[in-house]
Amino acid sequence: MANAPVQRMSKLMAKTLRDDPADAEVLSHKLLVRAGYVRRTAAGLWSWLPLGKKVLGNIERIVREEMDAIGAQEVQLPALLPREPYEATGRWDEYGPELFRLQDRKGGDYLLGPTHEEIFTLLVKDQASSYKDLPVILYQIQNKYRDEARPRAGILRGREFLMKDSYSFDVADEGLAESYALHRAAYQRIFERLGLDYRIVAATAGAMGGSKSEEFLAPAEAGEDTFADCPNCDYAANTEAITYTLTPTDATGTPAAEEIPTPDTPTIETLAASLGVEASATLKNLLVKVDGEIFAVGVPGDREVDMDKVEAHFAPAAVQLVTAEDFVGRPDLVRGYVGPQGLGEKVKYIADPRVAPGTAWITGANKPDTHAKNVVAGRDFEVDAYVDVVVVREGDPCPKCGTGLKLDRAIEIGHIFQLGRKYADALKLDVLGQNGKPARVTMGSYGIGVSRAVAALAEQHADDKGLVWSKEVAPADVHVVAAGKALQTELALEVSDKLSAAGVRVLVDDRAGVSPGVKFTDAELIGVPQILVAGRRSAEGVVELKDRRTGEREEVTVEEALTRLTS
Repeated sequence: MANAPVQRMSKLMAKTLRDDPADAEVLSHKLLVRAGYVRRTAAGLWSWLPLGKKVLGNIERIVREEMDAIGAQEVQLPALLPREPYEATGRWDEYGPELFRLQDRKGGDYLLGPTHEEIFTLLVKDQASSYKDLPVILYQIQNKYRDEARPRAGILRGREFLMKDSYSFDVADEGLAESYALHRAAYQRIFERLGLDYRIVAATAGAMGGSKSEEFLAPAEAGEDTFADCPNCDYAANTEAITYTLTPTDATGTPAAEEIPTPDTPTIETLAASLGVEASATLKNLLVKVDGEIFAVGVPGDREVDMDKVEAHFAPAAVQLVTAEDFVGRPDLVRGYVGPQGLGEKVKYIADPRVAPGTAWITGANKPDTHAKNVVAGRDFEVDAYVDVVVVREGDPCPKCGTGLKLDRAIEIGHIFQLGRKYADALKLDVLGQNGKPARVTMGSYGIGVSRAVAALAEQHADDKGLVWSKEVAPADVHVVAAGKALQTELALEVSDKLSAAGVRVLVDDRAGVSPGVKFTDAELIGVPQILVAGRRSAEGVVELKDRRTGEREEVTVEEALTRLTS
């Protein structure tokens, strides 16, 4: 085992803090700053200090080892990228304001890479000419850039972040499925080695495109993703990927639609209260503009519209809510009293599957202060497209077994996609097939948030004293604390050197003029797995060993401590 140089806190470029940063909202943000791992440079931009860089490097190492184990080859592509490939795939516009765009001195358009599907596609197009050159998996670990409107939560939601992105290239769809399975298994090994509690959930592809898509989520209160987990079966999905089954009902016997006066009831709440009915009996109709054209979106009155799902349906077109000005000159649209039965051809109607054919509703009558009851889908109005657009709620039926779903917050730490031929079609990636004819290549895309994993670990494993790292990712194996006196410092340095010579990574607190209490507090805040204290019994050759994870502590001889820590 190679000798690992001792890190001395007297020379370490990192200052611990007693108080939380004023702008910190989540635990990982507070602790990573207080423990001297990261420092804010600007909104969404973070500098990694020596301890933080070691943790980041350890995660990179684990990722590399597992990627190499599936035969992936590491490359390094530029982060500053030309416009043309992204324009060819449509993503120059699809990414919208999140894309960092810039020009060189000659007026040429460039972007800072948010992800690299296009550039990897062009690389393989340049290097592979025959089916014999495939399959191949390429990856890189590189900073990515997204112009977040509201960077928050420390390193969890930044404008620059470290990511591992890999790409598989196969001739046949069966090969893509194999490459996808290799990545899925590698990701499981990576997250298990990191010590992360995670779930694999069905997901939507979004701007990435493609067919099958799964996310790896780390449950945590600080997470921005909400996922559903069935307590009865193995179903789990990001709420954006959950779809409700369209189940038509028999409307025979439902009376004809009838208008009813409902003054001063422009909202679902006021309408339900006025008529003495449940909100679920009413039909809510939300008007949106899609590239200037107005669409109506219908959902049961007791449900909220998930705008992310609406935007995903219309992507890459831009979606906006209508304003008061949009009703001017539109007598067919009565604000607060819109109903699908009177929209005509001017307004397309999108409905949630819960508004299935045969279901009857109370909804707007397209007249001021008037609603209509017994309005039946498929009889009194037609739906142009069914799209699951409601916000999923706790207790909604599991799409697989019908049991009420449980909702949890989580941090997205990985995402895998079967892209198919979207990028190969756009950039004309072909190789010579076995039959001597050109074959269009099929692709997969696979990402891991390396810097996000640091925050996810902090969120899941920290306690009330500070960070708690696993041995695989910690910045050191042992944190040696010299209580303060000369003899104690001398023993601490001697033990540190012996541990280092045995290949143990050591962080030693040899700071002069710092009280033992502050040193002990800092050791727990920094979170190295083992703490060794050279304290009051140093003259007897006795030290204290503490397990940071369990809190167990005991006094042992120096020799026994060395034996345990080097075994």
